[in-house]
Formats: sequence, C-alpha cells, structure tokens
Amino acid sequence: MKTYFRSLFLLFCLGYASTLSVHAQKFYEKRSTFYLLTGTSSAKLNQFDQLLLDRGLSGLPNRYQTYGLGVQSRLNDLVIGFELYQSRGGRAGLDDYRIDYRTSRALLNIGYSFTEESRFQLIHYMSLGVGYLNFQMLPIEQADQLQRFLQDPAAGFVLRKNNIQRGSSQFGDFLTEIGFHLSYDLNFPGREEAISLIGKFGYSFSPFEDRWSMNGISFENTQAGAFLRLGAGISIPDRNFFYKDASISFYLLSGIHFTKPERFNNQLVEAGLKPFSGRPSNLGIKILGQNEKLLYGMEVYNLSLDGAASDFQNHSLNSLRVYADAGMKFFQVKNFGLGALAGLGYGNIRYTITQNSKPDFPELFEQRDFDGYLRNGGLLAKPEVFFEYGLPIQDGRLFDLVFSTSLGYELPMSNFKLGELNMAGYMAAPYLNFAVGIRP
Repeated sequence: MKTYFRSLFLLFCLGYASTLSVHAQKFYEKRSTFYLLTGTSSAKLNQFDQLLLDRGLSGLPNRYQTYGLGVQSRLNDLVIGFELYQSRGGRAGLDDYRIDYRTSRALLNIGYSFTEESRFQLIHYMSLGVGYLNFQMLPIEQADQLQRFLQDPAAGFVLRKNNIQRGSSQFGDFLTEIGFHLSYDLNFPGREEAISLIGKFGYSFSPFEDRWSMNGISFENTQAGAFLRLGAGISIPDRNFFYKDASISFYLLSGIHFTKPERFNNQLVEAGLKPFSGRPSNLGIKILGQNEKLLYGMEVYNLSLDGAASDFQNHSLNSLRVYADAGMKFFQVKNFGLGALAGLGYGNIRYTITQNSKPDFPELFEQRDFDGYLRNGGLLAKPEVFFEYGLPIQDGRLFDLVFSTSLGYELPMSNFKLGELNMAGYMAAPYLNFAVGIRP
C-alpha cells in the first residue's frame, strides 16, 4: 500500500507514452490543461448514524465538500490525467465534542473524448487511485497550554486509515471513479493559453468490501457516492500546442527541509514523552505551466514526522503546504534550463498523539477520551531557484522527461502556535527539492 502514490506517477508516464505512441502520426487534436475544482457528494455513514440514532441523537449530514486540483493531457481521442482531492464531511456536535471526518484521494484518470476539433470537450473517463480517511470526535475547544495538554492529552479520539499524517507514502487502498468531464475553452486575449470552464459528474466507490472499516464500524460510504464538481483552469489547446515554449508539466517531488522541531521536542521531553528524531519527510506534486519565459502553477506537499511517544502511544507532527507559484525562466540552452519561482500559499501544522490500543464501537463512543490533537495554520511565502534538464523521448515527438532540482526558503507569515508555543521557527527553513516530471 505504501508504494501506491508513487505508482500513480509511473502509471501516468507509461499511460502517456502508450497513448502518444499509438497516435504519434496524426496530431490532429492535442491539448493540455491545469485546473482547480470544487464540488459536493453524498456520503451517508449508515452504521455510525445508526449508533447515534440508538442513543436518541441525530446522524451526521450525508454529504461532503470537495476541493482539488488536476492536470490533463489529450492526444486525439485519448485522455490521461492526474487529480488530487481533499473532502470534508458534515460536522455534528455532542456535549463539548465535535464529530467530523475527511478524506483525501490521489487518482489517475484515463478517458475517451467524444469531440474532435472543438472548443467544447465531452470526455468519458475512469479513475484509479488510492485514498486516506480521518474520522474524529474531539473537543470543540483546543488546549491553550501545551504542557498541560501533553501531561494529559486524552480528550476524544482520532481514527485514521492509510495515515498520511505519517507521510504521503501511506496513501493506500484501491479507489475508483466513473464519470464525465465537460469543458469549454475561452480565448485569453494576447496569450497562447485559453481559460477552460470545467464540470465533472459521476460516481466514486471502493471496489473491495471492508477496506474502510475501523474499530468495528464500516466507513465505506465516505469513499462512495454520486458527485458534481465545477471549476476552471488554464488550457493550451491544439491550435497553440506546438508553440515551442508553451507547455504544462506535471512533477512528483521530494526533498530535504533543513529544520527540526527542537523547541517542541524540549516540551515533549519535559512531559515525559519521546522526542521526534531526524528531519521531516517530504512528498508532493507540482504542476507548472510555461509560456515563453513566464512560469505559473501550483504545488502541494506534505512534511511529516512520526514515531513512538511512549510504550503505549504514537505521535505525529505533520504540515501540509499548498502554494500558488509564479516566476521566470532566465535562459534555456538546448535541454538545460535555469529559472526562479516565488510562491504564496497556506500551510498548517498538526500534532496528534494516539493510544495504540482502543476499543471498538460502541464502547469507544461511550468512553471517548483516548487521543489528543492540536492544530494551527496560516500564510507562507517562499522564493526558490531551480535547474532542470529535459530528456526528449523519441526525439521530443512524445514528451520530455524532466529532472529538476530547486533550492529555496520558506517564510512563515503567521505564528503557527501549538498551545502557546510559537512554531514559526520550525516552519521557516531552507529546502532542497528534487522532482521528476513529464512535459508534453
């Protein structure tokens, strides 16, 4: 399961290569798109809702809100792409606790377009991917004193399946979607790109039973249901696709962030808990568009530390970063390029301490106090410089396999407090990222 997320990128490359090799001689319809989406889907938690109803309580709202980003390439009638989604379920209150859940999904899309040379696209597609599930019942108010929290963190519970709080490589368990993708391109005056208006609808599900059960209850419906998503993006349609310096690239990135939570570790040791060791792991994706020397795009990555907190507890320190990037490529010499990017985005920091052994429902629901959770978030900025090398596949007739190295520095614009402890010093750090991607 731990290798699924990396496997998606390999499948993307292989699928893209096979698609192009079949149609390499035609090239009558080709386009690449980067887009953002939001939408809603039904997701009624039958077993947990019944547990609530048996106690005279109302069930959770039966829908969740989804946010995501994706990249898609089309050659002739065949379409291949990648999407990353975060979905938050409905919330409910009980006494001083809040019950909610969220899921994340990474999906590889393979589709067929019913349209040919047109601004309008109607694509029938199927998605294959992996996911993560978080279900929690935690106090509405967070602790404001870190030492008091660490001395007695048990307040509610957190259940996680394929726990990406321990790192994005933990993504797992097979998921799929079947649906339709509609888009319409609007000209962007003076630019090679077009604005693409997008709608998606279909049905998502987990094809294997009991893959999303935790502590005696099935959460299968968090991963299943009809969906509707709307969004917009930037597209390079076929009439401009062969413009030499216009492209949209997709990368898988990882690297080193030169930071350690030393002040936080001191607090852990004072509370009799084990400190975190090493530097945070980093795994994410980057989508980068280019028009002549102008660069633009987005990146998402996840920094994680985890380990044993005591003989009967585990803990994790996790930070998700989402950036919008813009920059310039200073020069391109054959397959070598050098440029700079500036990013502005959002980051959070989350500390979770969980007991290794918890009872099943309904006993878990009645006892409740096993785990602890602290969270904060704010704005981040970063400058970076990068060096890249593009390896043409079949003399560039297919795509370039791009290797990139970037060096930058993240600048927190908030305090990122856990309790009263300012974590901005941990968030501020230089980094060295390595990426491998494909560029049409």
